[in-house]
Amino acid sequence: MEALQSFLNEVSGFIWGPFFLIPLLLGTGLWLTIRLGGLQFRKLFSALRLALIDRRDAGTDARDGDISQYQALTTALAATVGTGNIVGVATALSLGGPGALFWMWVTGLLGMASKYAEAFLAVRFRHRDVSGEISGGPQYYLKDAVGGKFGTFLATFFSIAAIIATFGIGNGTQANSIAGNVENSFGVPTWITGVVLVVITLAVLVGGIKSIGKVTAAFVPFMIVIYVGAALVILGMNVAAIPAAFAQVFGDAFTGSAATGGFVGSAIMLAVQMGVARGIFSNESGMGSAAIAAAAAQTTHPTRQGLVSMTQTFIDTLIVVTMTGLVLIITGTWTGGSANASTLTSQAFDAGLGVGWGHYIVTISLVMFAYSTILGWCYYGERNVEKLIGRAFVMPYRIVFSLAVFLGATLSLDLVWTFSDIANGLMATPNLIGLLLLSGLIARETKYYLDNDPHLRADREQVDTFMAGRPGAIDAHWDDIKHDAGHR
Repeated sequence: MEALQSFLNEVSGFIWGPFFLIPLLLGTGLWLTIRLGGLQFRKLFSALRLALIDRRDAGTDARDGDISQYQALTTALAATVGTGNIVGVATALSLGGPGALFWMWVTGLLGMASKYAEAFLAVRFRHRDVSGEISGGPQYYLKDAVGGKFGTFLATFFSIAAIIATFGIGNGTQANSIAGNVENSFGVPTWITGVVLVVITLAVLVGGIKSIGKVTAAFVPFMIVIYVGAALVILGMNVAAIPAAFAQVFGDAFTGSAATGGFVGSAIMLAVQMGVARGIFSNESGMGSAAIAAAAAQTTHPTRQGLVSMTQTFIDTLIVVTMTGLVLIITGTWTGGSANASTLTSQAFDAGLGVGWGHYIVTISLVMFAYSTILGWCYYGERNVEKLIGRAFVMPYRIVFSLAVFLGATLSLDLVWTFSDIANGLMATPNLIGLLLLSGLIARETKYYLDNDPHLRADREQVDTFMAGRPGAIDAHWDDIKHDAGHR
């Protein structure tokens, strides 16, 4: 097992090193931010209104998608607001120092442009499968939009990597963190937690995306409010320490003085590496995974769903991750070391609230966060299974995925997280390449839509009217989209 862990560490170190995925991830986000004119900053408040207040495009119905925009958002949030926000942040800070939080913010801010782009493309090139359900994501738009043998290669590579990744980020790490924290708080053996998770996971997954959408829409907002609310109480009780915490984050991001081991240069690199790796683990921007949920949304235009999906990264990283990071820094528990990173946040809540039951809040939140992540990622996996080998294999995949939860609950934490980092990197690579190649199409069509609906108030009829007068460059695919998605 030690030899396997050592090998996986080497592979992960290369993938997340300074010459491969980190520059590709940050560079893609920066390039899309430039091409889209800082869309994530210009349209943030309108996007939040569309996602959280309007919740549905006017005039849409079942012909326009399988689930509402809000359910698509909560499904994606369910898949992202998980252990990355609790255990992932603790791991990043314990290894990379407080400066890692800064790089998680950078990954999130630039990732909002990536998240917009991949959700836009997912709706733009979605299809209906043989069962009548809408299916979309990188496994479709890489093949259809990039085109040729290279596009087919990218799409196939993504599907294989995504299926593998579902057993890491979407399964093993979540089950492992649930089991570890439940054992720590309530003394329940990990194998018992694993068995319970298998049963309740399979019970929901049999119903498919509509069942997942209903479950996540019901409790995702609740679980975020509870966790963030408790974190805000701790920050309120320690408000005088907040400025110093921010100073430490910004200072250590460029000095690495608080990161563990090595000379200053290596410490800074470790802060960047852990911040970016755990940042993408947390918000999944650039991985292409959330685009799969976005494709199922009932929406009148890809731009609108892209903006809704973009808010997921904002909520995940700029709100939930920030709360966890600040609590860890203010309470000083981030120095606890990587060996017990799975329970560092629990210790932080105990210390911050000054009571012996703060860890219960973290454990309950983690159970809800991680369980919802398991549900969301199974959907991502089955969409790729359906695309790669056929609809008949979806139900067997759901069963195998559910059974694998038990293994995740009982395996070594380090092994599970390293495997997840590798799988995430392999999944993100073809998607990021595709986003770069398709950035011109995304920017051109986004500009056309926002020129006609700058405040995102148009209903379905109005959208259809101004899309009928679109330039020829947009004309090439729009009718096909409406046909594939069953609009008419």
